[in-house]
Amino acid sequence: MKPTSPPARDPWELLVRLFFAQRANLPPLAAELQLSPAQCHVLHLIEPDRPIPMGELAETLACDASNVTGLVDRLESRGLVRRRPSAGDRRVKVLVLTPTGSRLRALLLDRMTAPPAALERLSLREQRALVRILGRLLE
Repeated sequence: MKPTSPPARDPWELLVRLFFAQRANLPPLAAELQLSPAQCHVLHLIEPDRPIPMGELAETLACDASNVTGLVDRLESRGLVRRRPSAGDRRVKVLVLTPTGSRLRALLLDRMTAPPAALERLSLREQRALVRILGRLLE
């Protein structure tokens, strides 16, 4: 006999399916921008005017620092990011977006956050309820 799912499992399963369906849009967008999906993720993580230490980036990406170095090398060679010493500890390298990188990041985020047609089929009331519910999940 199959055990019954706890009530929370059904909505969570739908959220996971939604996440993976949306995630499938990243490779074509990355290719269009001449980036890898991993490079898109790095650009997404570097906020304008907020340098991010290389170590923090590696930790956030859950990968080895050498992998981050390769990703950053490729982004730097395209003029999208640059490394500089941290103001607090000159031994630490931080990443900053260049003006070109900031523009590409803005385009990337605009395209990644464009709502899918399915979401636009919800009424305004349903959309507001969804925002409220998802906000509670992030608390």
